[in-house]
Amino acid sequence: MADKSQAEANAAPPRDLAQGTHPRDSGAPSRVVIVTGMSGAGKTLALKALEDFGFEAVDNLPLSLLSSLVPPGDGPARCLAIGIDIRTRGFSIDALLAAIDRLAAEDHTEVRAIFLDCDDDVLTRRYTETRRRHPLALDRPLLDGIHHERGLLSALRGRPYVTVIDTSNLPPAEFKRSLALKLGLDTETGPVVFVTSFAYRNGLPREADLVFDARFLANPHYVETLRPLTGRDEEVARHVAADPDFDAFFNSMTNLLAPLLPRFAAEGKSYLTIAVGCTGGRHRSVFVAERLAAWLRESGARVELRHRELEEGGR
Repeated sequence: MADKSQAEANAAPPRDLAQGTHPRDSGAPSRVVIVTGMSGAGKTLALKALEDFGFEAVDNLPLSLLSSLVPPGDGPARCLAIGIDIRTRGFSIDALLAAIDRLAAEDHTEVRAIFLDCDDDVLTRRYTETRRRHPLALDRPLLDGIHHERGLLSALRGRPYVTVIDTSNLPPAEFKRSLALKLGLDTETGPVVFVTSFAYRNGLPREADLVFDARFLANPHYVETLRPLTGRDEEVARHVAADPDFDAFFNSMTNLLAPLLPRFAAEGKSYLTIAVGCTGGRHRSVFVAERLAAWLRESGARVELRHRELEEGGR
């Protein structure tokens, strides 16, 4: 259990921001968030963030003891954040999935899992900088251990109760905000839609639910005066919007999304990640993402907008 200072112990108990209830309120179900994923992807940071939202944090609990943390139906509700990865005693994918299924079967328990992912090169850099040893690379090269772990955990990512967060380029404050939004731990209401632009040559964003390809639009990269600009500049915006197929493309995209958003909300999906890609991730995808985010806001959605390649490369 994470240590708490005396001041924290004497302070008023935190509230479950998602439910608007005290974590010990027996009228609400216990909330269990399993934090797992790639070693070095940010599990410790995630557990600390969840503590700030009123969760009790437990790290690397043996899987055999997982169910013992959750009180019976007539006991006080708890908000638990449990860190589990390949270091956990008795860990295997089958054992973890079975443990989660047992918890999810309880009427008084709401279970979610956060899968923290990260690019291989970023994980390699983190281990190199901290001089830590990867748990699966004790007798093999670091990258081999990372690849082996990714293969072991692949079966977990596709589960319906699993939310993927890619921490490759997230600073701590943005990581905490993303975690809060995707778990519904903020006080605002309504759906949260994450819109991100990206470059296909650098790979698709792992957390994307829907992906739109803008590579067919007129490319400002081949216009010398536009090349150093981005899709947030008016000159580039005019160039892309002048493509004869842009209006049809954008209208088709919004016509697809308009009926989907309320259906996702009705199904209890509190967030949706929409990715728009082009070759370099600086012009067409940025402009389309900006235009899409504006349309979503006008439609009443709560929107978080980021441009992956611009954040990495500056500007």
